[in-house]
Amino acid sequence: MTPNTDPKPTPAELTRGTRLVARRDPAMARLIKAVGPMKLREPSDDPFSALVRSIMFQQLAGAAANAIHGRFLKLFADGLTPAGVLALPEGAMRTAGLSGSKEAAVTDLARKVVDGTVPFGDVDSLSDDDLVARLAQVRGIGPWTAQMFLMFQLRRLDVWPVDDYGVRKGWSSAHRLKETIKPRALQAEGERFRPYRSIAAWYCWRVVDTVLPIKPA
Repeated sequence: MTPNTDPKPTPAELTRGTRLVARRDPAMARLIKAVGPMKLREPSDDPFSALVRSIMFQQLAGAAANAIHGRFLKLFADGLTPAGVLALPEGAMRTAGLSGSKEAAVTDLARKVVDGTVPFGDVDSLSDDDLVARLAQVRGIGPWTAQMFLMFQLRRLDVWPVDDYGVRKGWSSAHRLKETIKPRALQAEGERFRPYRSIAAWYCWRVVDTVLPIKPA
């Protein structure tokens, strides 16, 4: 896989990718027509902060996670940085409400950014697979979290999270399958959408998020 040199795709590229997905799969074409153009929130200016936030929100309801995240950010008078995390006194993150496992994960992320394992200053030169492999070395960050980071923070266009239940469920509904598709089968189905599999995944999520009725062909 070649490195991604344009982490923020243009509207024209999103349109081109959406058209490719529609051309290669009639069910996806119907879904795209029903949902409309792809819309993404603006990514954070700081990838480290974005990944810390994703760790905070793992397995927590939104309100609780927001409260803990807010208290955590108050620990940094000059703003959140990897060096700032490593300089915190022992127990500071626990007083903000982080569990021991999340404290360990945030600390490990900061350490791996500082030592270059996770090179946020050079992500554009790394392929998707390389980045996922590096991020997965961080405690508390699995393939799914890494893939979400690539899709929504770095705007990588060819991520295909086949283990995500929402993608599997949305695909199955759009294609009117009797059972939810298995990850291995979904992996094979996604090959036709390269290099725009992130776009196909986004539309699959919309089926689940909006309870979108899928009309017969």
